[in-house]
Amino acid sequence: MAERIITVGSAHGLHARPAKLFVEAVKGSGATVKLTKEGGKTVDAGSILGVISLGIDHGDKIVLTTDADNGEVVLDDLAEILATDHDA
Repeated sequence: MAERIITVGSAHGLHARPAKLFVEAVKGSGATVKLTKEGGKTVDAGSILGVISLGIDHGDKIVLTTDADNGEVVLDDLAEILATDHDA
């Protein structure tokens, strides 16, 4: 299992636009990815409603996990999206 801990970079957190970019990337990867807000619940990272329901703010730490064969590459790409400030 591949895992990444990422600090969210978007100044306004994972609101609709950055969440959409992230979810589209998850779906495009073909991998099943789980997202957990530190100290919170776990959701399917391919679900826009699930991701937004976590209320992820700027600077929050989140954990991504996957069992995909190419999981390390997938999570590296997703981590870059999450660490970028899409509100800049």
